[in-house]
Amino acid sequence: MSPVLGWPALAAARDADPSTRTTFCIGGRPAGSVARAHLDVLRAWPALLRVSDSGVDLQVPLAQRDSALRQMNTSLREQGLIRAWRDEIFSVPDLLTDQTLAAMERAAARFWGTLTLGAHANGYLADAAGRPTHLWVAQRAEHKATDAGLFDNLIGGGVAQGQSPFEALVREGGEEAGLAPTLVRTARAGSVIRLHRSVAEGFQLEELHCFDLCLPPSCVPRNIDGEVQNFRCWPIKEALALAAGTSMTVDAALVSLDFAVRHGLLAAPAGWAALLR
Repeated sequence: MSPVLGWPALAAARDADPSTRTTFCIGGRPAGSVARAHLDVLRAWPALLRVSDSGVDLQVPLAQRDSALRQMNTSLREQGLIRAWRDEIFSVPDLLTDQTLAAMERAAARFWGTLTLGAHANGYLADAAGRPTHLWVAQRAEHKATDAGLFDNLIGGGVAQGQSPFEALVREGGEEAGLAPTLVRTARAGSVIRLHRSVAEGFQLEELHCFDLCLPPSCVPRNIDGEVQNFRCWPIKEALALAAGTSMTVDAALVSLDFAVRHGLLAAPAGWAALLR
């Protein structure tokens, strides 16, 4: 088993300065965090938000939360504070109970620092003994709003409201890689990795649900939705060397590392257990 070398994604997974943010609550329940630099902007909605140096609380009845967030997020987008608008609705969970507190535009999650879920699959080939020999790697399209042109897992995407991570994986497998649902449903669950890190859009608090998908040698992925510019099947050592550098997204690099650790290809790095939910 080889030691883990490089892997800047490990440091990136916890690259955050907590002093720059304060708590965001919904109805008094913990939901995320907001940048202290944005507190004055948020004071524009005194009928919706209680804003102080110690935190921000959305104080409207349950039935009005989604519309209140939609109103504020539309304005924040116009001010350039919410980027890469997706027109996708994600749930906003209570950080202590996982109970859904509200729902809002996916791109706004990083402004409010709310928890999102991702579903990623390592698509791999195996030898007769079941040992991984190759990994399929995707390259993101140059027009992607985030991480354009970087390398990615075979399948990777966010979990929309009303979906489980596995359901999202099956959907993304068809959209991104042209894979039949019956094939994607053979994927096996791996670890769940939690990220806490500052990003250009705000703060990424995300749980990455990792899956392993063994593909037959005759299967060649093809992109359907235009979000991937190409796929390449890399020998396992080359694929992991790619993930250990800076040309793969942080999310995909961590999911690749999880695959390598679970399959005995690499030793677990120091602090790895702290990243796992």
